[in-house]
Amino acid sequence: MIRQRACTTLGLLALTSLLSGMSAADVRAQNSVQIDAPVGFAADHAARQAFCEARFTELPSGDAFREHLRIITSTPHPTGSAAQVEVGHYLGRVMKAAGMTVREHPYDVYLPQLTDDVEAHIVTPVAMQLNNREAALAEDRFSSHPDLLNGWNAFSGSGDVTGEVVYANYGTRADYRALDSMGISLEDKIVIARYGGNFRGFKVLFAEERGAAGVIMFNDAPEVEEDPYPDGPMLNGEIIQRGSVLTLNWTGDPLTPFVPALPLDGPVQVERLDPDEVGLHTIPVLPIGYNAASEILSRMGGEAGPEEWQGGLDLRYRLTGGPELTVRVRVNQPKALTRATNVVGTFEGSEFPDEWIILGAHYDPWGFGAVDPNGGTAMLLTLAEALGQLADEGCRPRRSIMIAHWDAEEYGVIGSSEWVEEYLEPLTDGAVAYINADGAVSGPNFGSSSSPSLKQPILDAIRDTPYPNEGRSIYEWWAERADDGVPVMGNLGGGSDHIAFYTHAGIPSAGLSSGGRSGIYHSNYDNFAWFERFGDPEWIYGPMLATADGLLALRLANADLLPYDVTRYAVDTRTHVNTLFEVAEFRRIEVNLDRLVASTTDLERAAAELDAARTARVAASSVSSAAAEAINAGFIGLEKAWLDERGLQDRPWSRSLYVSPDPFSGYASWMLPGLRYEIETDDPGDVPQWETRYVDAIDRLTARMDELTVLIREGM
Repeated sequence: MIRQRACTTLGLLALTSLLSGMSAADVRAQNSVQIDAPVGFAADHAARQAFCEARFTELPSGDAFREHLRIITSTPHPTGSAAQVEVGHYLGRVMKAAGMTVREHPYDVYLPQLTDDVEAHIVTPVAMQLNNREAALAEDRFSSHPDLLNGWNAFSGSGDVTGEVVYANYGTRADYRALDSMGISLEDKIVIARYGGNFRGFKVLFAEERGAAGVIMFNDAPEVEEDPYPDGPMLNGEIIQRGSVLTLNWTGDPLTPFVPALPLDGPVQVERLDPDEVGLHTIPVLPIGYNAASEILSRMGGEAGPEEWQGGLDLRYRLTGGPELTVRVRVNQPKALTRATNVVGTFEGSEFPDEWIILGAHYDPWGFGAVDPNGGTAMLLTLAEALGQLADEGCRPRRSIMIAHWDAEEYGVIGSSEWVEEYLEPLTDGAVAYINADGAVSGPNFGSSSSPSLKQPILDAIRDTPYPNEGRSIYEWWAERADDGVPVMGNLGGGSDHIAFYTHAGIPSAGLSSGGRSGIYHSNYDNFAWFERFGDPEWIYGPMLATADGLLALRLANADLLPYDVTRYAVDTRTHVNTLFEVAEFRRIEVNLDRLVASTTDLERAAAELDAARTARVAASSVSSAAAEAINAGFIGLEKAWLDERGLQDRPWSRSLYVSPDPFSGYASWMLPGLRYEIETDDPGDVPQWETRYVDAIDRLTARMDELTVLIREGM
């Protein structure tokens, strides 16, 4: 990795002309030190950046973070509720007061209507209604709010069914195949499966494919009960995990794949699919806590499941309940077009307004959503205020910085997907990066996942972000806890608002977060009472993350030449090719990927030359706006080399050949997913044609790097 380290001395006259509101003493103090220029900065802009960054790190406020979170989470506000509309208005007011231009983006999307008309019963050998709502607690002043709902799953089918019970472990593809191999039929049965292992929608999909009548999902008990809520932050037996079970071959509104679900009352109308032809789930589905689940599992008398299927409850987890045990599941879930509204604020760039750095988080919860998502929402508002004050003091970004609050994420990552579909053309031309902040603040443990090109910029930003009360940086804190002292950044998978940006539009994306111990995911206890006791009691991690996200955004916004980590493309691609070999070996499949391996060697050469050319260009001279615009258009186009309009197997909306969510689990990231699919499905006959598509993509990326290197060198 070549990292630029060009030193510059801050000049009095230069800074005076660049910044307003500085005293002569301030300038002299800055003039007395030398700085390391961040990657991509020429000396003249590095001086300005150093001052702005030093000022910015002082601005994110813990008091502001706390107050925003308190207001946003004062009442339950799921998508479709009047309370959600009011929260959206609050987000807009705060960003407008910070100096942002604010716009609401409405969509009419097909969603379940808010209802808690769901129930589960044991019918025989006893008559027992199973609890499906968290109890009101004296220690939690929010838990008795009248607008809280029972546990429910969005995009369940409606129905009232009774049947025998089959336990399906986590309900993964492998688990259902194991039941098949054991000769256990799911026809007309009620499947009970524990959360974990995959996206909950696949637990339902695989059961419905086998003729199941209904599905119950439950949070399994921990093997050792530790700090259950309200005494501690962790899971208790009444906590219920709500969540969507939508499983379609595209992300976003179920009725408008590839096109935005524009409002019915707007000037432009789009064609919508017939809901009956979309392939939504038809069987009733609902979630319960482990106390209620134990009432079912303890009465199952069939053969014991495999040892690895044993869960945390103090009873034997058995595969079947037999005819003596019957369970009823009833769900009434009407669906209709519903207004969802994204709220997007913009600090317009002073030189390159059509180049966008986008930071976003959804703001729709299942209940109050103090952690998921509104820890991230409050952090982004804190960031907006800090950036606004920085702009007022003379540090306006050269590129536009957007802060977006997405609606309807919890139902299937819908609001952000519709926005990307609507603005695909300007995003393709000008989006520099998308930084996600879904539920980003809930404790002290920093982590990050990213596309290759943003990994080093993130590491550089957190080297300069203080970790609160520690006297060191986030990077140093993270490195101390990493193997060999080297923090490892993950790869983005599924499950949040980066999906459309990264896998559909080919925009470099990342997520930074600071989490902690929690057992209240998607429950009615995810509220301000939990957060102020267990999430961020000192109100320090929200400002910390706002600082890290802000430094990253400011460097991307102000660099002369975009600081993408271009060499990481080759390093990571080669790593992912090795993973394909490991998967093939595990599945005992012979594959030949010699052409793919060879293509990564040329990519490595091109990336090294491009990195060196960028370093030399900014070190040699300033970069004019015209030259920067042309060169950075080339950088923005690099990630698009992975896009293939044909898409992936049975998933044409997923256009990136580089990455996708695991099509069988939903959450995990699959790298080089077209090839991996052929290997995972034991179909090596199609590997050569997919290898050709991948070699073509890498050759496109290599050619674009070579062209960009020539363009950079021409001006030197």
